[in-house]
Amino acid sequence: MIRFQFLMARPSDSNHFKKSRAVWTWLAVLAGGVMLAGMGEIPRHNAAWAGLAMGVPAPESLMLMRVGIQGSKAEVRNEVPVESSLEVISLDGRERRVVYRAEKHFEAPNWSRDGMLLLINCAGRLYTVPVKGGEPKLLDTGEAIHCNNDHGFSPDGRWLAISNSTDGSSLVYVLPAGGGKPRQVTLRAPSYWHGWSPDGKTLAFAGIRNGNGDVYTIPLEGGEERRLTDAPGLDDGPDYSPDGQYIYFNSVRTGWMQIWRMKPDGTGQEQVTHDDYANWFAHPSPDGKWLAFVSYDKQVQGHPANKDVMLRLMPAAGGEPHVLAKLFGGQGTMNVPSWSPDSKHLAFVSYRLLKP
Repeated sequence: MIRFQFLMARPSDSNHFKKSRAVWTWLAVLAGGVMLAGMGEIPRHNAAWAGLAMGVPAPESLMLMRVGIQGSKAEVRNEVPVESSLEVISLDGRERRVVYRAEKHFEAPNWSRDGMLLLINCAGRLYTVPVKGGEPKLLDTGEAIHCNNDHGFSPDGRWLAISNSTDGSSLVYVLPAGGGKPRQVTLRAPSYWHGWSPDGKTLAFAGIRNGNGDVYTIPLEGGEERRLTDAPGLDDGPDYSPDGQYIYFNSVRTGWMQIWRMKPDGTGQEQVTHDDYANWFAHPSPDGKWLAFVSYDKQVQGHPANKDVMLRLMPAAGGEPHVLAKLFGGQGTMNVPSWSPDSKHLAFVSYRLLKP
């Protein structure tokens, strides 16, 4: 993960780039002594503005916005306080209930294979929450204490894949589902886990290599990664169909983000959604009948937090998507597989802004 750090500039620092490992800092001084720090731009299909911090010579006047960048995947570190709600919703949308709510920022639920627990990430750590309700319980992830929102259980429920950024850039690890010592799987960074093959032998992940975001696979035991996409711009969010015939992913290659699918070897890439929304993170239901995904207004770049979004469903065999729920969220709402094992419910996170 590349993080922009905003610092106050001195006149001698004007237009200075400095790289230390995966950390970049951009400082600049405008005419008249006004200082500017931290306006970032990432080359991709469309420019992704990382953030802006402006001030005057008086230090107390400096205003900062913290931003993290995951290669071509922008992750805004929201300084605005929020209330997060872990929710579940039935397939017909008639039953929607809050499992856990707190005035803190947490993200990206997974449903355990036994149907009893939901897994979320918060401040670099992972927690389990009973589906019936209750307080979160910290999951032991060993030295992996900088986990992001790309995590999920193996098909047999024995293992957990996580994406952790101990050295400043995300790598994929695997550990026992009940907690324990993580084992590193990917060697190159940044890498963000997104899916397990149905036989549990292969992991699908999003990787940033040479400035381009693509879909990759790698054996569970590690080894050589395999690049499956090579279109310009970002390809992200791979997840396997339950029969193993397809990997679904989202791609910006046609102008704005849409859902695509391909065979597990990367051949036969075809567009699935064709509408005027920016569609992210398609997750096939365990019974293979449905696709669930997050939809933004198509003018929204990336998958930022704090936006009006929709959870939408469409038949996996083809057909028109329909709205399951409207909510305030986006980043962190449903980044990873969150279906219940019986395919009757989805878990997600919604947000509410709080006054500072």
